[in-house]
Amino acid sequence: MKIAIGSDHRGVDVKSHILETVRGLGHEGQDFGPNIDGSVDYPDYGAKVAAAVSGGDVDRGILICGTGIGMCIVANKFDAVRAAPVHDDLTAQMSRQHNDSNVLCLSADLIGEQVLDRLIEIWLKTEFEGGRHLRRIEKIGDIEAGRTGLASESAGE
Repeated sequence: MKIAIGSDHRGVDVKSHILETVRGLGHEGQDFGPNIDGSVDYPDYGAKVAAAVSGGDVDRGILICGTGIGMCIVANKFDAVRAAPVHDDLTAQMSRQHNDSNVLCLSADLIGEQVLDRLIEIWLKTEFEGGRHLRRIEKIGDIEAGRTGLASESAGE
């Protein structure tokens, strides 16, 4: 699997570790920057990774900033991107299993390397469950494409 990895200045050191982790799990990790010292704006790098995922140039993306939240907001502005801020095993698993997330957003400041490794492994190995969750993902696509207005009430699971 091709995985684009980007960060802001707070995540540069963590990004290097994540690239090694991804490659160690047998995937192709691509560094989308930054590769400079000094402060950078997270939207610039979040947009690069999200555009690559949205355009199908890579299979998935991983973004790192101080909390993971800013990168998540940026990434979710792109069509077909389902970015999730993940901070524990359950959110890593459920973001894939129920939401088919294709961009993982991580905190450089709040999560240690061992936990990061575990979250990345869970996220990469967990399959999308489909079923009722597919219907919901399709509705998100419809909203992105402007094909729907307000959601109608429906009996669901």
